[in-house]
Amino acid sequence: MTNERLTRQELVGRVQTVNGLIAPGRLGNTLLHEHVLLDIRPPAWKMMEQVGDVITLENRFAIDYGEVIAPGNCVLNDIEVAVRELKDLRASGGQSLVEVSCGGLHPDPVGLQRVAAASDVSVVMGCGYYVEEYLSPAVLGRSTDEIAGEIVDQMFVGAWGTDVRAGIIGEIGCQAPWTLNERKVMNAAVVAQNETGAALTIHPGRDPDQPQEIANFLAGAGARMDRCVISHIDRTIFDDERMFRLADTGVVIELDLFGMETSYYKLNEAIDMPNDAQRLRSIRKLIDRGHLNQIAMSQDICFRSRLGCHGGHGYGHMFRNVVPLMRRRDFDDAEIERIFRETPARLLTFV
Repeated sequence: MTNERLTRQELVGRVQTVNGLIAPGRLGNTLLHEHVLLDIRPPAWKMMEQVGDVITLENRFAIDYGEVIAPGNCVLNDIEVAVRELKDLRASGGQSLVEVSCGGLHPDPVGLQRVAAASDVSVVMGCGYYVEEYLSPAVLGRSTDEIAGEIVDQMFVGAWGTDVRAGIIGEIGCQAPWTLNERKVMNAAVVAQNETGAALTIHPGRDPDQPQEIANFLAGAGARMDRCVISHIDRTIFDDERMFRLADTGVVIELDLFGMETSYYKLNEAIDMPNDAQRLRSIRKLIDRGHLNQIAMSQDICFRSRLGCHGGHGYGHMFRNVVPLMRRRDFDDAEIERIFRETPARLLTFV
């Protein structure tokens, strides 16, 4: 790694992609929470037979529905496939995405550079660490200050042993109940946010009260609340009271499982997942209550079976299908512009 160290002043007012700094206006339509290259297999799955390496018409539904355990479905590692899929995003109307595969998920910064360049999609890379289950003892043994310093270096120098710099912190991982080590990493992320001026995106545990717990922690730690994104709200909060209370903290509320249209959610069988139309109803409620500036939408693609080449909806689904649905549901152009252009540009611009 030969990068010179950037300063915060050099980043202020600009967006840091894997292929360098750009003006915020170049982002265009942006997805704030996606994965392009990662290995999200739980540690216990890595020694299992890699069912799901090949997705076919015969096995795709069974894999998606959870009828079979398919570790291979949790690995996205084909550069050529990623290029084709992001070209489809570009053709569908998307220009940029945020790739939040952080520590524990086997990030591939150099691979992302190649994919971004070949697909003509601007890619902003995340940094920091995922949930404790995915982290090594060496990482867990570090202090808050050590982890904060590492995150800062990932943005100012280069990430994961490369000279590719991150442009957002996260997705910082939490489980429910939240572990002490995850709290330590979150505290480090807030320290790094305040030192770098970057936005922070968070993966909450699967409990309806944990997003609020995280927001309260962030506020107490001195985070910039308007630059903190709480992800996966559409698989976590299912009542207006909790959602509105969370919005009142000032965080960005992200519904990011668009394209998942089945009610069955294999990661938490106790809940009924919404479909895209129901997600839009939740977003409309937030807008009507005055929270338009706090809404993000994405798809969180992290399984092969969700890629277009394997029969899934692909990265372009949001712009091919969801945005037209929004217009049919009386979302106006200004609201759509705010969600897909203005809010991502605000969050990804260093301050």
